[in-house]
Amino acid sequence: MTNDAEAAETPEEAGEAKRPGLVYFLGYGIMAPIARFVFRPTITGRENIPKTGRVILASNHLSFIDSLVIPLTAPRRVQFLAKSTYFTGTGLKGWISRTFFTSIGAVGVERGAGQAAQDALDAGRRILESDSAFAIYPEGTRSLDGRLYKGRTGVAWLALTTGAVVVPVGLIGTQEIQPVGTKGIRIRKVTVKFGTPIDVSTHGSAESGKARRLATDEIMAAIHELSGQELAGVYNESPPAGTLHKIADKVFPRERR
Repeated sequence: MTNDAEAAETPEEAGEAKRPGLVYFLGYGIMAPIARFVFRPTITGRENIPKTGRVILASNHLSFIDSLVIPLTAPRRVQFLAKSTYFTGTGLKGWISRTFFTSIGAVGVERGAGQAAQDALDAGRRILESDSAFAIYPEGTRSLDGRLYKGRTGVAWLALTTGAVVVPVGLIGTQEIQPVGTKGIRIRKVTVKFGTPIDVSTHGSAESGKARRLATDEIMAAIHELSGQELAGVYNESPPAGTLHKIADKVFPRERR
């Protein structure tokens, strides 16, 4: 490799978001119709998702399968964050993992606190600034008891920083597809509700802690209306479990509550 090649910046280092390519579109084209045929989800409000521009899909979180359900039922390409090790494996297993997560719109980020956490948040910002749709879970990690927990303000920071509209998402029944503590997938009926877009800019700037808190509370109230869950009234402090959502607490660090 030449010195020039070694010095070249990656798109991420240059401040650009990595956009899904052929693998995503082939994977989506195959997986989406199969998933809809097998699980026959009830989907409402798809028309609420803008066809173009910056949009955050902010959802409740009940199961690992949520990160498949949202991209496969949304009417446009959706990206989300996953830990980088899913993309760096070797051999057949590494290829399968990399191909699968790429095909469902995942973007790899490093796990960790401090700078790694900020880098993950910035990765979400770059995705939005490329006029893409970005899915996140404001609760930080999935609910193990089915209640809806208080939202962390990373979602508001992203919306206020990028000017993205927020579409609240209510998932119902996904925990029955893969119950807590199990690895297998069961065929169960699920409901996906996409709510009315929210413009959080009325709350103030991203630098204001009060604005972030008020915006997050508005988003969580909309999610609650869609999902009908019991409110926990506290943050979800459960240790991350599963796969994609293990980095969620790092993406939404405590200081951004």
